[in-house]
Amino acid sequence: MLDELQHLILVAELGTLTAAARRAHLSQPALTASIQRLEEDFGAQLLLRGRGGATLTAAGQALLPRAQAALAAVEEGRRAVAEVMGLAAGEVRVGAGATVCTYLLPPILKRFRARHPGIRFFLSEVTTEEAQDALRAGHLDLAIVAHSEAEPWRDDPLILVRGPDFAPPAVVDEAPFVTFRPGASSRAVLEAHFPRAAFVMELGGIAAVKGMVRAGIGLALVSRSAVGEDLARGRLIEVPDPRTPLIRPLGLLHRGLERLPPAAAAFRAELLG
Repeated sequence: MLDELQHLILVAELGTLTAAARRAHLSQPALTASIQRLEEDFGAQLLLRGRGGATLTAAGQALLPRAQAALAAVEEGRRAVAEVMGLAAGEVRVGAGATVCTYLLPPILKRFRARHPGIRFFLSEVTTEEAQDALRAGHLDLAIVAHSEAEPWRDDPLILVRGPDFAPPAVVDEAPFVTFRPGASSRAVLEAHFPRAAFVMELGGIAAVKGMVRAGIGLALVSRSAVGEDLARGRLIEVPDPRTPLIRPLGLLHRGLERLPPAAAAFRAELLG
């Protein structure tokens, strides 16, 4: 039944039987037959087929997250057995925001890989919502995010910075702001504490934000850990404000300790150690 569940997921993701069959390297009749077997097993119609494509019925929508979880559990089982039996060195799939990926994780990854050189890492830059979706789908083992349900990891102070040639207005809230895309946790903190801020640029990464601020586009609320060298060299200047530093608590999000593969469990221990 695993193949049939995978085919349903592909149809939901791609929107047509043709595209799903192509991705699964099957003929369309073969994929249609696979979906029909699944519908017979569950005793319900799972797809609505039309000229515009295929959409999930209410029954199909109810099954989809459980199908994703089932396939993720099987993959986790394969990885765990392989690691325990010594058939593979293991891998860890981690998702985090731009600042964590660029500034906070590299020294930890270096230390961990010095002791476990055979473990491969797949690091994805994601928002908190994207991390939650990827965890549910089994695409990530761990996420480092600002979320109330995450295991506490560390506090991340956020400060205001400007370029050396930018003169901010007397009222900081009236300055133009360079910020991250919606969904980024630092963007949410900025919106909560500077509700009148005018966003003139929305960018996807910390390097781009710093570059635009250095060029004098506006202010930015960023992690102090991301701008230490820039502040020391005078490429950025901290803007004092009674609201800053704002503390962003970061934590580890996963689907449960018992569901972490051995390599991911070891990396979690490294992070918390």
